Amino acid sequence: MRDVLPDLPASGTEADGSAVVRVLSYNVRSLRDDVGALARVVRACAPDVVCVQEAPRFFRWRKSVARFARAAGLVYVTGGATASGPMILSSLRPHVESAEDVLLPRTPGLHQRGLATAVLRFGRAARLAVVSCHLSIRDEERYAQGHLVLSRLASMGVPHGVVAGDLNDRPDGRTFGLLADALQDGWAVKPWGREHTTRLGDPLQRIDAVFATRGVEVLGCGVPMGLAGVEESDLRAGTDHLPVLGVVRVPVGG
Repeated sequence: MRDVLPDLPASGTEADGSAVVRVLSYNVRSLRDDVGALARVVRACAPDVVCVQEAPRFFRWRKSVARFARAAGLVYVTGGATASGPMILSSLRPHVESAEDVLLPRTPGLHQRGLATAVLRFGRAARLAVVSCHLSIRDEERYAQGHLVLSRLASMGVPHGVVAGDLNDRPDGRTFGLLADALQDGWAVKPWGREHTTRLGDPLQRIDAVFATRGVEVLGCGVPMGLAGVEESDLRAGTDHLPVLGVVRVPVGG
């Protein structure tokens, strides 16, 4: 019998107006695998916000996204083909103040990359900037994109934010290090669950992460393997990455 992973704090608004927010980062491989399995994993994580990477980008992509969002109990916020893959979904809890997709400079011969960004408000006054990203496989381009992610986050006009995504880089890499120096690496601050995010059976690597700005309190972060409702068979069937669930407390203000 496997060990059952204790859940992280539930979503909610505190007496002082701060908000506990559950953020899930998940590379869904263009929904080419078992979408039902993927949706079951997402539902079990009970996220308020899902930062998706490799969302569908081609023929009838919006229809595929809408079907997945319904199955997962979420709504579309922004991104997908318009951000060249990154996307943001959410529960009905947050109010979407603004949303924008950003295409990043492209290196000839390499895949177009982009960012899905949104400002979400929880309750009356807890505002959170959200950036979903999927960075380049090439070190030089990836490092430049890391700087652009930080610049974009800083330009959103909200002091509290999260960046979540597939970095294609490990914690000892310079782009991962760039983000971890500027922001809080959720796993490093408050590890929970499993560390490595590559597909089960592949070489162990942590290439997906949830980061938060300094004023946000990280309550726990990691791969929810063993969480009630998250089945290993669904993790294997849904996509080639493992999800990262981070729970943060967002202060009032901004």
